[in-house]
Amino acid sequence: MEARVTDSTIAHASAQVIAARAKPAAIKAFFDDATNTVSYVVHDPATKRAAIIDSVLDYDPAAGRTSFASADKIIAFVKEHDLAIDWLLETHAHADHLSAAPHLQEKLGGKIAIGEHIVTVQNSFGKLFNAGSDFQRDGSDFDHLWKDGDRFQIGEIEVTVLHVPGHTPADNAYVIGDAVFVGDTMFMPDYGTARADFPGGDARQLFQSLRRILELPPETRLFMCHDYLPEGRDNYIWETTVADERAHNVHAHDGVTEDEFVAMREARDIALSMPRLIMPSIQVNMRAGHMPAPEENGIRYLKIPVNAV
Repeated sequence: MEARVTDSTIAHASAQVIAARAKPAAIKAFFDDATNTVSYVVHDPATKRAAIIDSVLDYDPAAGRTSFASADKIIAFVKEHDLAIDWLLETHAHADHLSAAPHLQEKLGGKIAIGEHIVTVQNSFGKLFNAGSDFQRDGSDFDHLWKDGDRFQIGEIEVTVLHVPGHTPADNAYVIGDAVFVGDTMFMPDYGTARADFPGGDARQLFQSLRRILELPPETRLFMCHDYLPEGRDNYIWETTVADERAHNVHAHDGVTEDEFVAMREARDIALSMPRLIMPSIQVNMRAGHMPAPEENGIRYLKIPVNAV
């Protein structure tokens, strides 16, 4: 297909990617088997300033218990390498795992940040879970809300924020130096793309977001938030490139039209089951990883709406 007109944010991000190849960010991935989630510690080797992206809080839904084994591996790595955490970045309000950002913030510092459109998610799911007036639906649970095109630094490494809605209204991708952390917009080429049937999701928006990311230079490194083993592959992988996705993504390679993608995505999504942890995940993640306030007996509760989704 013909490339979209490159917008100013993508133009800047493309120049950033090219300039950063001489001094790329250091990236350490942590794969969580229970949720197929990949969390990342990204740091500037020159200054040792760092960010943590899409952390995982261990949660046993049968027992209703949380634990910190996954997050503590990240903490151990950060301390071993004497890194200073500036940011705890969320690509979106995940439906498949609970965020460990508050635990990591308590242990390591840093600001918890997500895209400004989290307020749309908070309003939608605040109603579904009858969260009450104590739940502020203005994004204030987070320390910072990003806009499309925002720029910041991790040490000496430049970061550009891309708003990439479609999977949810609030999805962001982070272009950090020459690498992009794509969240749930896309997966490895042999697995395809994210679902778009959650409240506020939109397959047409998702296609446009995918093509926006894929306008970046061909050599741009892309890091996935998840990997699921498709048929024919028996090892988990989560790094690819723009060129590989454009050539081989089974849902959105070059040549797939927007209408073809939307028809495929909508037909596929209607057959998918809900994620196993969607109910607890959304309630926690819309609050920046915090549990709902305790009730009169001192116990915190996660709700399950019946026949409402």
